[in-house]
Amino acid sequence: MIKVGLISLGCAKNLVDSEMILGMLNASKFQCVNTIEDSDVVILNTCGFIEASKQESIQEILDVIQYDKKVVVTGCLVERYKEELKKSIPEVDLWVSIKEYPKLNELLENLLKCEPIDQLNPFVRMLSTPPYMAYLRISEGCNNCCAYCAIPLIRGHFRSRPFDDVVLEAKQLFKQNIKELVVISQDTTRYGSDLKEGKNIVDLLRELEKIGFYSIRLLYLYPDEITDELIKFISKSKVVKPYFDIPLQHASNKVLKAMYRRGSMEEYQILIDKIRSKVPNAVLRTTYIVGFPGEDDDDFKTLVEFTKNNHFDHMGAFKYSREDNTPAYDYPMQIPDNLKELRLAKLMEEQKKISYQNNKKRIGEIMEGIVVEHTANSNVYLLRSYWNAPDDIDGKISFTSNEKINLGDIVKVKITNAFVYDLFGEIVK
Repeated sequence: MIKVGLISLGCAKNLVDSEMILGMLNASKFQCVNTIEDSDVVILNTCGFIEASKQESIQEILDVIQYDKKVVVTGCLVERYKEELKKSIPEVDLWVSIKEYPKLNELLENLLKCEPIDQLNPFVRMLSTPPYMAYLRISEGCNNCCAYCAIPLIRGHFRSRPFDDVVLEAKQLFKQNIKELVVISQDTTRYGSDLKEGKNIVDLLRELEKIGFYSIRLLYLYPDEITDELIKFISKSKVVKPYFDIPLQHASNKVLKAMYRRGSMEEYQILIDKIRSKVPNAVLRTTYIVGFPGEDDDDFKTLVEFTKNNHFDHMGAFKYSREDNTPAYDYPMQIPDNLKELRLAKLMEEQKKISYQNNKKRIGEIMEGIVVEHTANSNVYLLRSYWNAPDDIDGKISFTSNEKINLGDIVKVKITNAFVYDLFGEIVK
């Protein structure tokens, strides 16, 4: 029996690919192991989105090839730079781009000289998430073609998964005792726009809601695709969490236009106000890029003021990464890295103040959610409620309980203290 270990880098969407690869090999009688030392073959599923992730992937490859194992490298980095990688790191036994995934089984058979391997199948996944939660990927690719983003180059144009397939996979996950379903895509709110059935994201959520999950959460919502229908549905749902993850990227109209983003600061403001008026308990998260080419002091000031005015519950910001073969790569007025650092630090300092003020208002609130972690030899646990997503970007909710609680249990916690990003409470019996 061939022993295989897999290292998955990058986002949750890449993790789903990794789970499919493990599921394929497990179904084909491979033994999946947890360490490189125990492996006969190591598969490294890489990220190639921005410079930092590319460097992390390359370093991981260099580390893995030091072992006397067969090494297979897959994923976004290979899709972008396969030929260059083959020349620069010849020690890797097999490079597999995303376009080659339909024949991954054949490529592995040829490399390992083994019995036939099943093809990749989205219905055959070996989940790597905690036993109570799973990701559900509903589409592939992206049509937005933002000026800074390489995703369309890597993953191709937007393709919704067939409606019935998505629902069927969700039902399979529910049968595996999954309580928390996190719906993901490169562009979640676009779902169904290319389907002949005329289904959309709300139609899908209606079906998913019927299955019986404790919690469903949406990630990656493009602002101008958030419809009144979606807002109304979430406001009334007892299962789909009132959590709006909306990567706005900037607030200056000049910068948004240069980014090829649809919408303006004024339209963003209307959307935020609408969500908060229709969904009073809504949690809003956004993501920004600072230091985009041509971003001047006034543009950055606009971004800071917009952030201060809107009090996002969670906000992440990243320095612009100059990615080859994207329109912004050739833009004039590239921003020096030290200025990007200064702007990022200033923006995050403002968000610290906002987050702390927001969190203090939650003292006394009772939050229900899933127990996700326990500190060894203590009575401290972590809770995931509607307030925080499972991708380690949001803050944590810690609470104490003198009675033992199992991971995956659903409990209520009263918030008793607030920190800059985190909350603390005690269990409510």
